Amino acid sequence: MKIPAKLTKHDQIAIVATARKVTLEELQPAISLLKSWGLTPVIGSSIGLQENQFAGNDEERAEDLQQQLDNPNIKAIWCAKGGYGTVRILDTLDFTAFKKNPKWIIGYSDVTALHSQVHKKGVASIHGPIALGIDQKSQEVRNFLKKTLFGEDIAYKMNAHVLNQKGEAEGELVGGNLSVLFSLIGSESDLDLKGKILFLEDLDEYLYHIDRMMQNLKRNGWFDQISGLIIGGLNDMNDNAIPFGKTAKEIIAETAGEYDFPVAFNFPAGHIEDNQALILGRKVRLQVEAKESHVSYF
Repeated sequence: MKIPAKLTKHDQIAIVATARKVTLEELQPAISLLKSWGLTPVIGSSIGLQENQFAGNDEERAEDLQQQLDNPNIKAIWCAKGGYGTVRILDTLDFTAFKKNPKWIIGYSDVTALHSQVHKKGVASIHGPIALGIDQKSQEVRNFLKKTLFGEDIAYKMNAHVLNQKGEAEGELVGGNLSVLFSLIGSESDLDLKGKILFLEDLDEYLYHIDRMMQNLKRNGWFDQISGLIIGGLNDMNDNAIPFGKTAKEIIAETAGEYDFPVAFNFPAGHIEDNQALILGRKVRLQVEAKESHVSYF
């Protein structure tokens, strides 16, 4: 796995919209933040475009992202907004120049599709906050993103959770949004999971659909391959008039309980205020103990 170079002062970082529309005005806090870090923001041509809910049509969004992937002066690409739409442009992209000159791709949620695609190309990326609304995240989120981009050492500690499965595992970190990963199964962007540590998060899903996705992952052999499981935010879940009977965490724990790998709940990443940056593609050590859990890079 290729790890993009750490950023230095005055490096250029592009902000692009691969999915939903966003205005330049809405991105001013993100632009100001990058400048405060000594970086040079480059505003992609997709910012400000609109076609229904998307930031322009598929061709316009793909053209912008392709330009940033190919430009050797761009050292990182920060996705402006999630929602839906990134998967629509994946198969039109050429990653030839990107593989020769890898750069950080930053985002989460719908950006999971792009993370999975670049991982199949052998390049690590950053599961972290999108540009929109970065001012509404915690200071720790901004600090973690800065430290990750500038190559500083970081580690994570979580309090114990009753559904955790104790143990220790090592492996390359992969994953992202459960619903997006589920939608990629069988495609070119499907993950290689052998020996990996899988991270999952999700938002605004029906509980029965969380169970459906977990059963699908199970039947596709995901849990036979991974060495550990990390669960981030599972927010704003929905239920039917007749309750499903389990929370999202309990649904995941029920499936994971059939296996002997360690499981850590409540990781600080996902659709939460404390959405800390994770390097997908880096090797990590997961330690789940009685009182707390730890994740560290090595």
